[in-house]
Amino acid sequence: MMSCGFEQPRLVAKKVLAKPQSEVSPPAGFPDHPHRGFETVTYMLQGGITHQDFGGHKGTIHGGEVQWMTAGRGIVHSEMPAGEGTHTGLQLWINLSSKDKMIEPRYQELLSEDIPKAEKDGVEVKVIAGEAMGVHSPVYTRTPTMYLDFTLKPNSQYHQTIPQSWNAFVYIIEGEGGVFGIPNSSPTPAHHILVLGVGGEGLSVWNKSSSEPLRFILVGGQPLNEPVVQHGPFVMNTQAEIDKTIEDYYYAKNGFEKARQWRSSSSSR
Repeated sequence: MMSCGFEQPRLVAKKVLAKPQSEVSPPAGFPDHPHRGFETVTYMLQGGITHQDFGGHKGTIHGGEVQWMTAGRGIVHSEMPAGEGTHTGLQLWINLSSKDKMIEPRYQELLSEDIPKAEKDGVEVKVIAGEAMGVHSPVYTRTPTMYLDFTLKPNSQYHQTIPQSWNAFVYIIEGEGGVFGIPNSSPTPAHHILVLGVGGEGLSVWNKSSSEPLRFILVGGQPLNEPVVQHGPFVMNTQAEIDKTIEDYYYAKNGFEKARQWRSSSSSR
């Protein structure tokens, strides 16, 4: 799974990470675990993942589908592969502002047919969050966010605007001909991330391959400009809040009341 907040300054076209997507096969998975203070966006590329939580919510998303979970004040859930074989997906962590960290949990789930799409001049985009080519996503983002899945045919190009103050990055899913930012720069291979520079006019990209499509994710978000303290599955603003969260989880209170009795069906197998 890939995780990222929107707190760090961006560097211009710097390759920072290879192979961030996660592949999991049964009996492996992500059994019962807690969260507080942020959102998880799970985007499946292949296979499926089944989510269960102590609030009674249960659902399965498959390739091309999205679950946008706001953990808020607290949730305990499991994420397990749905069936045999290899399951591949991306998970983004989006920080919540201090005023939103203790809100009630909520979910937004999009099936593949519910994700708006647009196509022009050899470029297709799936708009998971935000806007592209005049198409808007129905997803509500508490922290202003764009999450776009682009596919460029060979020898095509595109420019996507990004608000100047936002942080953003690109993750290349497939294709070896992707040139980002400057047309005469070297292509970036698949399974790498480019962290973009602040203050530009957006992202320009060229697929220099004459035979292979280029597919990449563009994610951007408005910085919160607040302190961040992370401890495992908890993301808060101060160490005192982290200590309080650990206490709340341990004693099953302040949002974690159901944590002591609940077990997912996968944990009881």
